[in-house]
Amino acid sequence: MVHRHWTGLAAAVCLALAACGGGETAGPGVTTSTSSSAGNGTAAGERVRALAVVSAKAALAAAVLDKPASFDEAARFASQASFGLNDALLARLNQIGYSAWIDEQFALPATSHRLTWEAKDAAIRLADPNPNADDEQVLESFWQQAVTGPDQLRQRVAYALSQIFVISMVDGNVGNEPRAVAAWLDMLGDKGLGNYRQLLESVSLHPMMGLYLSHLRNQKANARTGRVPDENYGREVMQLFSIGLVQLNADGSPRLDANGRPIDSYGPADISGMARVFTGFSWACPAHPNNSCFYSGSSNNVSDPDRSFKPMLGYPQFHSTEEKHFLGVTIAPQAVADPAASLRVALDTLHAHPSVGPFIGRQLIQRLVMSNPSPAYIAAVAAAFANNGAGVRGDMKAVIKAVLLNPEARRLSSTSAKVREPVLRLAAYLRAFPHRSDTGNWRVGTTDAVASSLGQTPLRAPSVFNFYRPGYVSPNSLSGAAGLVAPELQLVHETSTAGYVNYMRDNVASGVGQYNGTVGGVVFNRRDIQPDFSAELALASNANALVSRVVSKLISGYVTRSLAATVAGAVSSITIPAPNGNNQAQIDNAKRARVNAAVLLVLASPEFQVQK
Repeated sequence: MVHRHWTGLAAAVCLALAACGGGETAGPGVTTSTSSSAGNGTAAGERVRALAVVSAKAALAAAVLDKPASFDEAARFASQASFGLNDALLARLNQIGYSAWIDEQFALPATSHRLTWEAKDAAIRLADPNPNADDEQVLESFWQQAVTGPDQLRQRVAYALSQIFVISMVDGNVGNEPRAVAAWLDMLGDKGLGNYRQLLESVSLHPMMGLYLSHLRNQKANARTGRVPDENYGREVMQLFSIGLVQLNADGSPRLDANGRPIDSYGPADISGMARVFTGFSWACPAHPNNSCFYSGSSNNVSDPDRSFKPMLGYPQFHSTEEKHFLGVTIAPQAVADPAASLRVALDTLHAHPSVGPFIGRQLIQRLVMSNPSPAYIAAVAAAFANNGAGVRGDMKAVIKAVLLNPEARRLSSTSAKVREPVLRLAAYLRAFPHRSDTGNWRVGTTDAVASSLGQTPLRAPSVFNFYRPGYVSPNSLSGAAGLVAPELQLVHETSTAGYVNYMRDNVASGVGQYNGTVGGVVFNRRDIQPDFSAELALASNANALVSRVVSKLISGYVTRSLAATVAGAVSSITIPAPNGNNQAQIDNAKRARVNAAVLLVLASPEFQVQK
């Protein structure tokens, strides 16, 4: 176990964060109402919105579009737009600049997690026809692309979206469909750089979301049995995936009623109406959709082999024909018996809602850049969502550019920080120093264990509310006292802090991931992912030079004056014996011990664990 003083690291992270830290016709049988739950803000609220929009336009006009002026600036951008710094990325940023790099990333072909999983499955079956690939191979593909994938921005955005539009392999129904989970990640990478309206539809119709939030096989009401439509997805598509609990001004502030209270985005009647929309959807089927297909995904014992990730089909015989009233829109009884038509009205309504831009925009800022963006920053991103400059609403590429190129993102300030979640800490380490997978499979494995691992595994959130909440305020912390949210601190406590340091100590010393014995006739007898510290070992005799290099590889932006000195002092305490002609092994071991100490101490520091 680590020394007792490491258990105070959670408090140090808190300190570091605080320190830096009437209706009109809309279609047959469909009406909209201006007096709906969308509500009206106060006059003051409208003025705030107008000022926010002006501020947003000004911020966008002033956005930094040129090349980074320093190493730290390039490194900060890389930590926000990718899974971590490496020399190739920094060189490219210095060569072409931020905006051109983003455009270049947008143009890269997507790396497919599903195809990677299928290739791994084929290889496993070739070696032994009995086993097959499972959820471990989904994680292998995630880590392979996070560390080595060329389409870093796409993969980073997909990971961010996986924490907004959550499915989880912790749920057995989802975990038993690893190929489909890999396809889900592909969908987020594709639609996440498309249009939000398309993204929301793909999320809503994906069978893994249908299983996770129980609207696959959701049926219309039955008065005889007392059955009512499942409301799970109808609620979460509003609360988590689009408009949030309260109506928002363009700058992310709550809209207020005449009494100064936040206005709810929706109520129980809206949930019931939306739940009726999400009835009648089930598996894609190779034959004409029928009852057998709806219930089991097969007809005449024939199933679509891709049904686990093909968009769900609408089965009219199971779809509600009752009135569907939600968010000021009414689909009249019997007017829209086609599930796809009802869905189109619902998703168009959500996409057009004024809260979507600030609600989704703020969370993307939090996942990529900082925990506490200013109202002007949120308003700038919301403005890009509302209009990409060519009159298109919901253009996710415009939104991502607005997130990453906003002056607040590019300027170091007292609140331009976020706690680096455990998955991103490991990714940053693996990218900062060259690593090689002995098997080529990047066998990091499941890292759920809090006391001995990361306490977090991609695509294994404990609930639809993700690993942490966007508005989480850490109790008894300086960040909380300062009125700052710190979502990732929801994962930080004494056990997770010690567990992370112990885990990274072993990773630095012995390599990362699962143990390989003999693979394909090659004897490894070590962990799958091994570091190359040759450049650091060359500097091991000079503690200050070694520490300077390690700090530059792992930390961007603000670094405390004492960090380098403290780490260098610890490194210097490890004595390298003088050569005597027969003690080279001792010398090599001492140099490696110095490198290990330097890397681990920086990885454990608040300066690394808080992304600035």
